[in-house]
Amino acid sequence: MIYRFRVILDNDTEDDIFRDLEIRETDTLEDLHNIITQSFGFDGTEMASFYLSNDQWDQGEEISLFDLSENNASRLMNETEISSVVHEVQTKLIYVYDFLSMWTFYVELAEIVEEAEGANYPNLMFVKGQVPDEAPDKLFEADKDDDFDEFEEESIDVNDYEDLDFDENWN
Repeated sequence: MIYRFRVILDNDTEDDIFRDLEIRETDTLEDLHNIITQSFGFDGTEMASFYLSNDQWDQGEEISLFDLSENNASRLMNETEISSVVHEVQTKLIYVYDFLSMWTFYVELAEIVEEAEGANYPNLMFVKGQVPDEAPDKLFEADKDDDFDEFEEESIDVNDYEDLDFDENWN
């Protein structure tokens, strides 16, 4: 079967920037990574990860391009078949490319179709929008109801162990 994905660049402009891609369900996430980077004009040499996501686009388990963990416990793109993480019930992934620039994409399974005879996969089906020269800035804001005044820098004396909630001689 062929998976059709819409890959949308997370940007703060009114311009939609996305690519529609086709890829075999048996290809790996590394194959999907490759077509995403190529279709958006990246050279593919930067670190990248996919994250499982729910319907609200909450970031879940990471599947990385390279294993940088100390115990080799990370799931890797080249070992993960697309159909094992994306299917009719689980349709969304978050893809982050270049952890210094934080290019962030929403990847959604749009359709599952039969393989077309004579077609080459992966396949770039549709392009909308131009990728900006720099990754869109991410604005991280606290909820309006959150009260962080009690954590002002002046209110904490890191040398006053009496007011901290831990035993300084724990080891």
